[in-house]
Amino acid sequence: MLSKKTKYAIKALVILGKNADKPPMQISKIAEEERIPKKFLEQILLDLRNAGFLYSKKGAGGGYSLNKDPKDIYLVSIMRITDGPIAMVPCASLNFYHKCEECKSETTCGIRDVFVEVRDATLKILTETSIADVIARENTLINV
Repeated sequence: MLSKKTKYAIKALVILGKNADKPPMQISKIAEEERIPKKFLEQILLDLRNAGFLYSKKGAGGGYSLNKDPKDIYLVSIMRITDGPIAMVPCASLNFYHKCEECKSETTCGIRDVFVEVRDATLKILTETSIADVIARENTLINV
C-alpha cells in the first residue's frame, strides 16, 4: 500500500510541476490545494529538497519550486526517499536487502520467488513513470 507520506510527496511534486513556470509556491498554498497537513508537508518537502528535487527560497516571494524537470523525476526515486524499499519482503529488495530470519533457503522459497516478480513488475512501472507522466495522465482524465 502506498503510504500517505509518499502519496503527499507525489501530489506536492505534481502541483509544483504544474506551476513550474510560476514563482515558488508557499507550503501553506500547496497544503491547502492538495489537502495535506501543513506540518507533515513541511517534513516531506524538506526531504525532497535534501534529495535534490526541490529548490527553496526564503523570504518574500519565497516557497518551493522544482529543481529538476518533471520528466526527470521518477516515482521510484520518490518512493525510495519517502518509504525506502519498493519490495514487499526484505529478501526481495534490491537496495534494502535483508535475509528473512525464518527462511530456510532463499533459493527454494516460493514466497520470495513470487515477490521478486512483483518487485520487478512494480519497478518497471515506477522507473518508467515520471511526474510529467502523472501530470499528463491527470490532464487526460480531466478531458475524458
